Amino acid sequence: MSSEFRVRELVLGIQGMALLRHAIDGDEEFLKQRVEDIRRFVLSDEQLPGRGAAVDELDAADGYASWSAIYDTLPSSYIEVEEPLVHEVLDRVPAGTALDAACGTGRQTLALTSRGFSTIGVDQSPQMLEKARAHAPDAQYRLGRLEHLPVDDDSVDLAVCSLAMTHLPELDTAVAELARVVKPGGRIVISDMHPFVISLQGQCLFVHGSEQLAFVRNYVHLTSSYLGAFARAGLSVRACHEPLFNGRLAPGGYEEFIADAARAAWEGIPLIVVWEVSVPG
Repeated sequence: MSSEFRVRELVLGIQGMALLRHAIDGDEEFLKQRVEDIRRFVLSDEQLPGRGAAVDELDAADGYASWSAIYDTLPSSYIEVEEPLVHEVLDRVPAGTALDAACGTGRQTLALTSRGFSTIGVDQSPQMLEKARAHAPDAQYRLGRLEHLPVDDDSVDLAVCSLAMTHLPELDTAVAELARVVKPGGRIVISDMHPFVISLQGQCLFVHGSEQLAFVRNYVHLTSSYLGAFARAGLSVRACHEPLFNGRLAPGGYEEFIADAARAAWEGIPLIVVWEVSVPG
């Protein structure tokens, strides 16, 4: 499904969010500039980056097949705030057998193997698994989906799932699968896009093919949805972390064009949620 990349509307939305969030306590000059920018973008035909480009919605399999070619090449604020927290958690878990569910290009697989875990990486994208094998060659790899993991019951000490649950319409099936494969007394670490970000921003775009823009749909999973899925799977919550926006904007995109407004809009907003849960033993 294709639609137009509505850059003007996105720019106006970011300007409006910055204005809304800082209307009470913001600097007067900053607020004045936001209003002037809104007026300028509404009234003028100023050319904006990517304006009028078509955007394709891809399913997860096709999307990640395409995204795999550039996934590791661009800086990401989401990964920058997520990785240190996840790795800090991994450092506290004794080495054993581990699953990297929806392993993608293997960034967490490498983190696990480098910490001495005997690791299985599972992903539904053969293209992502090819990248993962090159990135973390000491792991085993299997083709499979979060909702039906090709892993035996009670067979791993730790399961990690990074930035993948957001692509699922519901959480229960995948969470239950993670609970199934982890041994009693084992741990599960899940990172995901924070529902604040998905609610406000919607979809993350990437370049598909030569010039085409595309996205894989993100779904909002509220904290209550996660807690409900954990409870129904019989899991216990150990901790929840919510790292905040770190100031990095997507390179080359429309937000860099309005950097002051974009940083003010996202300031203090959590980008990621990281869950530490355990299987009762």
